[in-house]
Amino acid sequence: MASNTSKTARASVRAGQAGAAGGALSVLGEFKYLIPLNNGKNAYVRNLTNGKTVHLKTDSGAFVEEIRTLAAAGHGPKIRAELVSLAATFPGHGWDDTEKRLVEAGVFDAA
Repeated sequence: MASNTSKTARASVRAGQAGAAGGALSVLGEFKYLIPLNNGKNAYVRNLTNGKTVHLKTDSGAFVEEIRTLAAAGHGPKIRAELVSLAATFPGHGWDDTEKRLVEAGVFDAA
């Protein structure tokens, strides 16, 4: 892992790898897919399918594709609920716009 990676990012990646290590996930509903950063402009996206956590701009195509991958794997409803929760918790951070962009891109149609 790169030496300039933050402690938070490394801990998030380790947590994701630990959860996916056994091939099956045993989480009691507290797994967060999105870790908001920079007032909603960026986020860490935790991917259960490959055990990786990536840092992405929420208005980028890469963010849309990462969420599309998770939605196709059956995680769409939980991610959408998380976006609604983030919009309610941080009303000025644009999470409602992020959800709208994902819906317009057809991300949750695969779910």
